[in-house]
Amino acid sequence: MPKETKEKFKTMIGGQALIEGIMMRGPKLDAIVTRGKDGLNIETTPRKEHPEKSPLKWPFIRGVVNFFDSQVVGVKALMRSADLSPDETEENPSKLDLWLEKKLGDKKFQSLIVGFGVFMGLAMSIVLFFLLPMLVGSLFSLWVDNLLLQNLLEGVVRILIFVGYMLLVSRMSEMKRVFAYHGAEHKTIRCYEAGLPLTVENVREQTRLHPRCGTSFLLVMMILSILVFSVASTMLLNIFPGMQEALGPVWFRVVMIAYKLLLLPVVVSISYEINRLVGRYDNGFTRLLTAPGMWFQNFTTNEPDDDMIEVGIASLKVVLPENEGEDLW
Repeated sequence: MPKETKEKFKTMIGGQALIEGIMMRGPKLDAIVTRGKDGLNIETTPRKEHPEKSPLKWPFIRGVVNFFDSQVVGVKALMRSADLSPDETEENPSKLDLWLEKKLGDKKFQSLIVGFGVFMGLAMSIVLFFLLPMLVGSLFSLWVDNLLLQNLLEGVVRILIFVGYMLLVSRMSEMKRVFAYHGAEHKTIRCYEAGLPLTVENVREQTRLHPRCGTSFLLVMMILSILVFSVASTMLLNIFPGMQEALGPVWFRVVMIAYKLLLLPVVVSISYEINRLVGRYDNGFTRLLTAPGMWFQNFTTNEPDDDMIEVGIASLKVVLPENEGEDLW
C-alpha cells in the first residue's frame, strides 16, 4: 500500500478533481489539464491576487473570501472540463440559451451560468447540510431541554447526513473516476512536497491522503459548527434571558435557525484558519485535528491509474513558480 513519504517542505499549491482532468492552483497561475482523445489539453489562467495589505487578506476575513473564490473558480473549471471531455456530445442549444447569449453576449452569458452554478451549489449545501439538520435538531427540543445537548444532537445529524451523502456519491460509477483524479492530485502534491522528481513511479508510491484536502475542510466545518452554534446560542440566551418565553416555542426555533445561518461565515472563517494551521505545521496536535478528515479521504479519493497521474504531474508542473520558494505555505 502507498505510504506517506516524509515531506521536506509544504506548498501552497492545491487543486481540484475535474471531469477527466485536474485543476491545479499555483501562486501565479491556475491550470486546467484534461485528457482528451489527442492527449493532454493544458490551459492556464493568470491568478488574480489581492494586494498584500488588503483587508481581504486579514485572518478570519480571508477565509470567507477564499471560500467563495474557490467556489467560482471550481465551477468554471468543472464547466470547462465538461466542454473538453472526450465523451461530450454535441447538443443543440435551447431557445432560452440562444436568447440569453444574444441579449447578454457570450462572456456575460458564461458569467450568468457560473453565477447560477455557484448559487445552486451553495444553496443545496446550506439546505442539505445546515438547514435540514437545524430543522431536525429543532424537533429534539420537544424532548430535550438542554440547549447544548440540542446543538450536539443537531451536529451529529449534520455529520451523518454529510458522510452519508459523500458515501453514496462515492459509489456512483461516474464519480469513481473523478475521485481517482482527486487521488492523483493529492499524490502528485505529496511527491512534490517530498522533494522527489515528478515521475509516474514516484507519484504512484505516495499516499492519496493530504491534510489540506477540501473535503476534509468541509468535514471540519461540520464538526466546528457544533462548537460555534453551541457557544453562540448560549451567549444569545444570556444576553436575552427571556427570549424563549417571549417568542414561544415555534418562533424561538425560527429565530435560532436564522441566527445559526447568519453564523455560517464565522464557521467558514475559523475552519479556513484551522486548515492553514494544519497545512503549515506537522505535530501531534495538528495530526489530531486532521485525523477525521484524513480518514474521510479514504472514501473521497481512489487510487489513480498512470494516465491520471500523468495529468496530475502535468498540471503541477505548469503552475510551479519561476523562483524556488515562492509557493511555500
